Amino acid sequence: MTTRVVQDPSDGFRFLPHLQTEPPDLRVSFDVLGGGRIRARMSGTSVPALKGTEHKADLSAQPDEVHSAAARLCARWKELFVNFQPVDDHGRALRDRRRPYATAADLSAEPEHELLRVVDDLARGGESLLFNTLLRGDDVRTEMFRIYLRSALSQEGLRVRFDSDLHLPWPMLCTAKDPTGSTATLEATFARFLGHQHQIEHTGDAYAWIGPPVPAPQQPAVSLNHDVRVGRATRADEVAKALAEGTECTVRTTYEDLVRDFGNADLDEQLTYFWCHGEFISNEPEPHVLVLRLTDGTPFDGHTVRELRSCHRHSRFRPLVLLNACHSGITGASTDRSFLGRMLIEHGAQGVLGPHIAMPQAFAAEYALEFVTRYLRGQETAGRIAHELARHFAALYRSPLGFAYGLHGGMDTRLDRTNRGEE
Repeated sequence: MTTRVVQDPSDGFRFLPHLQTEPPDLRVSFDVLGGGRIRARMSGTSVPALKGTEHKADLSAQPDEVHSAAARLCARWKELFVNFQPVDDHGRALRDRRRPYATAADLSAEPEHELLRVVDDLARGGESLLFNTLLRGDDVRTEMFRIYLRSALSQEGLRVRFDSDLHLPWPMLCTAKDPTGSTATLEATFARFLGHQHQIEHTGDAYAWIGPPVPAPQQPAVSLNHDVRVGRATRADEVAKALAEGTECTVRTTYEDLVRDFGNADLDEQLTYFWCHGEFISNEPEPHVLVLRLTDGTPFDGHTVRELRSCHRHSRFRPLVLLNACHSGITGASTDRSFLGRMLIEHGAQGVLGPHIAMPQAFAAEYALEFVTRYLRGQETAGRIAHELARHFAALYRSPLGFAYGLHGGMDTRLDRTNRGEE
């Protein structure tokens, strides 16, 4: 007999993947309420439980003010670090050292006193954004919140979730200097960055994706979405080889390629990699939005993702997305930096990893090669890999640029493979 199912009451149990994850060690929430008020909350095993109450404070900072300070911090990373230009005693640029921090990934041969001076300035800005702008205030609740948060962040190796309506460059924020007043070293300054101390993800959506569990693949499906003209003098070709090794790799170079595949209900990828230009374009009267451009230059943005994927809510599309594209251009309160990432997550992506600044191509390719190679092994989570790479590039290459990569969700995402135990 032919059977037609008209009701499926078990969906509510089968489609609850959110119940299958481990809670973070520290969860810090910043909710934007009516009138521009910001309410901060904090919970997790790394902070003490309070009898009959919770860690909560209504802050005096305003969202526009916080976004403006975050934009300034990102701009200073570009101005002070990426565009750093040594000069001679007469103020003339040294021809043999043209923008050394942007043209090479490995800075271990650069003078440490110059690096320390610049990185210390960036760390001061990261500390000020967190504690002097976002969490400023003299009322008792805000002061206690700051004390407990400082204490929690002083620990090492936490899994930290910033569940926030404010999209900030969390790994680039910093704890305070050593209060003993000892002479700062480059290592000690690197250690102040939250991206050096902890695994970090930014979230903000509730029930972003609900769908059936996806079985682990024997051979992962990945994609390389790129502008073929970008990064020719970098290790971009090695990244492409790493993506194709032992995988089913789809290469897309045009907007039409993206539209064709993102509109396909059967799109199934475990890692989606973008290597291309990114910029902010006008979306008046709404905030400017981030767009990506492949070889043909046609803009691809979060609205395009929504148009193509809204009718495929329960598809198998559950990738980690690595957006290795510069977040250059307009920043601040007039810019929605997270819209593309939010749309990717809303329509299936488990997480989105990308730079908060205009990232030099030399470093971006090195970072991608390390991340892709480690992630495709299927042995570590995205959060652990991002944390280890931030420390790796700080220790080996003497570069803070690993702290400028941030995860939007996906801290506990891992490439599950049916043959992982045999590798």
